[in-house]
This record gives sequence, structure tokens and C-alpha cells, in this order.
Amino acid sequence: MRINAFEAAKASGGTLISGDGNTVLSSIATDSNAIGTECIFVPVIGARVDGHRFIAKAFENGAKAAFTSEELPEEVFAAAGGRPLIRVDDTVKALQRMGSYYRDNYVHIPYIGVTGSVGKTTTREMIVCALNASFETYGTKGNANSQIGVPITVCQTTETAKAGVIEMGISEPGEMTKISEVVKCDAAVVTMIGVSHISNLGSRENIMKEKLHIADFMKENGCLLLNGNDELLRHVTHESLKAMGLSLRKDIRIYFYGTEENAYFRALNIEHDGTAPSEYDFYTGNALAAHVRLSVPGDHMLMDSLAAMASAVVLGADPEMAARALFTFKSLEGRGAETVRDGIRIINDAYNASPQSMEAGLKAFGALKPEPSGRRIAVIADMLELGDLAESLHSDIGRSIIREIRDIDEVLMLGGLSRHIYAAMIDEAEAVNGKVNAAASGDTALLELPESFRIRAVMFKDAESLLKYLKAEVRKGDAVFFKGSNSMGLWKLAKEMTGEEV
Repeated sequence: MRINAFEAAKASGGTLISGDGNTVLSSIATDSNAIGTECIFVPVIGARVDGHRFIAKAFENGAKAAFTSEELPEEVFAAAGGRPLIRVDDTVKALQRMGSYYRDNYVHIPYIGVTGSVGKTTTREMIVCALNASFETYGTKGNANSQIGVPITVCQTTETAKAGVIEMGISEPGEMTKISEVVKCDAAVVTMIGVSHISNLGSRENIMKEKLHIADFMKENGCLLLNGNDELLRHVTHESLKAMGLSLRKDIRIYFYGTEENAYFRALNIEHDGTAPSEYDFYTGNALAAHVRLSVPGDHMLMDSLAAMASAVVLGADPEMAARALFTFKSLEGRGAETVRDGIRIINDAYNASPQSMEAGLKAFGALKPEPSGRRIAVIADMLELGDLAESLHSDIGRSIIREIRDIDEVLMLGGLSRHIYAAMIDEAEAVNGKVNAAASGDTALLELPESFRIRAVMFKDAESLLKYLKAEVRKGDAVFFKGSNSMGLWKLAKEMTGEEV
């Protein structure tokens, strides 16, 4: 970004109330302690803290300008020292208007928007990886996928980039329309419709409708790439979109990607290496376009890579180059990244969790080949923001572990909701085998299943006792998998196990 304060005021619908309008601005911050070069500070009014309290501090830390939606005391003007202050009606809306303005006037490259209940960030990074093989591609940094993060991402798109990949997350009705107006996608990927934020959105159908608003401001001849394996997305048509009240452009193309016959972008001849699908032939229509080989395990990674390959084709990248690049892709920190310490394989997938990602992660973990004397130990915690469905969805995970994911040796659980996983594991084991081993007592159960499968299930009252158990019991050759909602803090335990700073 490189605009001056006059233009920032115009773009945001604000008024320059003090300072030099020719002041150059090239970055944006909402944290007064993270002021960048030639930075404009945007004070956000949150549930607990009003960012306007930190405008003076932002100027003290080097900000060149600031928005304000409030009358400011004299000491703030004094701290500004003649630097620009721009009065706006609402700082977040002003930021979004500035993002939309910057997209219209300065960013003339194709954008791919990425949304969905599960897999947004990994899919985003896979798309960036695939496209970078053909041309420089800019992508969302970190978790800047919100009402605030998206316009900042757009404004800070690098000038040399030939394409952009923008992650777009929502949690409330109406949010996707706002950020889709900022991004104005040329293409969009919808990864999966799950139950994340169902407490706010009411149903999976409502979640799908909200996600599909990503195409509201899509450009002419845009392309909507949908997961054809998803039980809801697979039925999307132009007619169904109209029935949902989504008035998309008539020229928008809808393509499915997946492993089934409805997919235009399809994986065929999938090969297994004993851990997970790792190779496949990538077809566009009836034509073989490339052979894809992955170095990250899991069926969910296969689907994410298909979205990346489809995006590469849509944006005109070389599919064979994209496929070669995807082989170099590694799991992201907190999203399946692996570390080996003292002969223990530690898999940190604890950035967040939904029922879909929990089940996918556990299945991939159960498919891993352990060391000859090693065990697979899954450490799982509550999945949050599931509303009235929380208890039943946690119970579903417990049943799935017994019915489908038996190759895990121990399941260690933390959290009030995870007690439903624990209880369902015991109930399901009794239903399958007629009994639970007599060693079961209190918060520990050894579940004996047919065909000599044994799973140890343990509930923990707090993170401290769980960490103490891990440090005492985990040994060389074991693999340990961490998965839970971010606020449950399992990522901290994973870092403790790897020796990283928390």
C-alpha cells in the first residue's frame, strides 16, 4: 500500500481533521504495539477494550496517522504532534471501505477467495504453493481472515504479485457479504460445510448459504470451486443459489473438485503408502493434467491439494509445475506440523478443532506407521462453538474412535465436553464387545475390542495433570497427536513436549 492521508480519508469515507494530508501511508495496524513503517493506526472498539484508548500510544510508537470515530481529548492531539487524524463514522467499516477502494484502484491481479468450515488455512497455503511455481503469488498472512484482517490483507498486497489468495472467515450472518465486497474475487474455493459457529448461524444450511456469499461481488466470468465430496455443496447449482436468495452473476461458472463422478477437477488412481492417500492422477474433465504426489498424510490433505490444483488451472498456472510444488508442501504450525524430539513423534494439530477436522485428524493419525515398540497416543480436548449440538457431536467422536479409528492405542481427554467422548467410547465398546475390561475405573478405562484391539481411554481434570502424565509415560518410539479448540490450550502442551517456548 502507498497512499497519502488525503486519499485514505477519501477511501474510508472520512474527513481529515488534523495533520498534513500529503503524509505517505504504507501499512496498517490495529495493535498500538505493532506499528509498522509509515503506518496508519485503526482503533477497533471490541467487546472489552476500545482501541481509541491507545491512539496516543500508537503515535508514541511511530504511527503516521490514525482513524477515530470518537471525539478525542487534547492530549491525543498533542501525542499526534501534527500527524493526520481522520474522523470516520465507524473504524471497522472505514477500514473495509478503504480495502474496497484499494482493490478497485490499485490491485489489478486475480484474487482467489478461500472459505469453508474446515481446512481454509491449509488450502490457502497449498494454493499459494501451487501458484508460486508459475508466478509470484501473495497470500493472507497468519490468521488475518476476519472483517478486520481481510481489508488489511488486500491493502498490503505486494506490488509484484501476479495473483492473490485471500482467506475469508466468518462467524455471524452478513459478514461474508461485507468482506466479499472488499475482495471482489475472480475465483473462490469453498472447502467444506461443517458445524463451526453453528451456535451463531443456526444450521449447516445457513452456514453454507453464508459461505456462498463469497461470490456476491465476484468479477465477470468468475469461478466457484466447490468440494464435490461434501454432502451439501455437491448439490449446489445456479438454480439452488437463486432459491437461497443469492443473486450471483449469470456468467459465474460452478465446478466441483473431489474424488467422485460429479467432479470436473478429479483425483483418480489414488495410491496409498500405508499411512494415507499420497499420490493420484489429477484430471480436468476427461483429460489427465498432472500426477500429484503429497508428502503430508490424510484424506483431508488430498482434498485440500485438489482445491489447489483446481485453482492453478483456473488461474492459468502450469498444472505439472503446481503438482511438483505441492510435493514440497509441509503442514503448518498448529495444523498438523510434526516434530521429533528424543525419538518421540509429536504432531501439533491444536490450532483449532471442529467435528470434521477432529475426525479427519484422528483417522490420519490412526493410519500412521508407528515404530515397532511405539504407540499412537491421541490427546484431544473440547470442540467449542457448537451450540446445542455440542454434547452429541462430542459423543459422535467417541463412537467413531471405537467403530472406525481403532488403531490408536491411547486417547487422553481434557475438558467438560470431552467427557462425552469418554462416555461414548465406553458405551460403544460395550455395544461392540459386550463388556469393558475390568481395569476400567473412574476416569481411566481399558477398552477391549474384537480382533485384539485395545484402547486405553483417560480423562484428565486439568492441563497440568495431563502434561505430567505425558512427561512420565510417553517414551521413545511413540507418536503423540494434539487436537482441540484453540482456547483449550493443547498447543501449549505440544510446545512443552517439543521443548519450544510457550
